[in-house]
Amino acid sequence: MGNLLVKIKRFISNKNTVTILCVLAGILVIYVGYNWRVSVATSPQSVPYANKTLVSGTVITQDDISYVEISKSVLDKTKNIITNANLIVGQAVAYGDTIQANSFFFEGDVKDPADNSYYPLASMEDDQEAQTLEVDIHTTFGNAIYPGNYIDLWFKDVNEEDKLIYGELIESIKVLDVTDEDGRSVFETGAESREPRSITFAVDRDLRLLIYAAREIGELVPVPRNKSYSENPSETRISSTYLQNYILSQVSVVPYEDTPSNGTGTEGNNE
Repeated sequence: MGNLLVKIKRFISNKNTVTILCVLAGILVIYVGYNWRVSVATSPQSVPYANKTLVSGTVITQDDISYVEISKSVLDKTKNIITNANLIVGQAVAYGDTIQANSFFFEGDVKDPADNSYYPLASMEDDQEAQTLEVDIHTTFGNAIYPGNYIDLWFKDVNEEDKLIYGELIESIKVLDVTDEDGRSVFETGAESREPRSITFAVDRDLRLLIYAAREIGELVPVPRNKSYSENPSETRISSTYLQNYILSQVSVVPYEDTPSNGTGTEGNNE
């Protein structure tokens, strides 16, 4: 027994033995750590998704949610996805938003029902004015223009030579609301189907005359763009000076005058 212990001590004290043991220990640590990381990355996590289409204003219940297993590595690449159903149930679909069936829930899709009210003109800047434009289900491309979208306005007319004039007049205009014939927001609720009759948007005051004149002289056509266009909007600006000059050439601008202080329509006449 004593000889065995002596041999073991000599074996352990040998430099080559120590080196081999350290290398083996390092390999073991790397192996265990690697397998742990792979296990964590590939372990599926239960993620909630909408099992039916949920429209704006809908208060989400547990019955509206199903679950699917997704690996953590995939979830790490998906931004703003909500993985906790407790953050979804009892919340309302954000105004103007629709969560399609079999879609995940993302931050911004849901809001507290008490805070989900919407006043479309609240986001206007101080130097902006609201404008409306008559539309229908066709000119909105099948109700594809939503509040928050950025669109372009094209102008259409027939000149004195009976030639068609058609081109982009103003680009990058933010849609504030889409309403039906009774003035109700089309995307406010899913309780009933509503057809669009007008869109509301805001522009700087120096564009109001141009837009008003364009509506009276010819026709303004809303043209939606892709998702990136709305997510990265550029400054609202006139696209065609030719169309601008064509429209304004047919307008007689009434000069602004101060309102008489006595309210009678005459100023300084005491006779």
